[in-house]
Amino acid sequence: MATKLQTQIIAEPGKQELFIIREFDAPRELVFRAFSEPELLMQWMGPRELDMRIDKLDNRTHGSWRFVHTDPAGNEYGFNGVIHEVAAPERMIRTFEFEGLPVRGHVSLEFLELTALPGERTKVTIQSIFKSVMDRDGMIQSGMERGVKDSHERLDDLFEKQLKKSMA
Repeated sequence: MATKLQTQIIAEPGKQELFIIREFDAPRELVFRAFSEPELLMQWMGPRELDMRIDKLDNRTHGSWRFVHTDPAGNEYGFNGVIHEVAAPERMIRTFEFEGLPVRGHVSLEFLELTALPGERTKVTIQSIFKSVMDRDGMIQSGMERGVKDSHERLDDLFEKQLKKSMA
């Protein structure tokens, strides 16, 4: 893509939420598909050095999901949640839980909003609300920023490939 786009992660001190904001050079319908279709999700979600498998993705209101990332040493990192609302191609509301913590229950609520922009572009805004400021700060300190930015670069690559394919 021609534009080098930047991911913003906003976490105000003392608040239980964080925002991830990014614009993509792709139409909203394609961006929504990338967030909801297994064959596309597997191509971009997570850092490049991790493999991804989807154990479950019932991508509808009241559905659920479970993804697993595997590192080069074979260590697995599971994530799961419940899908509260799907309003294609504008919005998705779901929970997110990392399974590798010693105590379960550190769940966040995610609001994914896709805004169509001029020129077949899309703004993605994710608001994640955590149970506590400590949970939110723990997520940030886990290396989340690097993983999110790497995922977004992979998503740029996927969109470029998909758009070239549709023009062929």
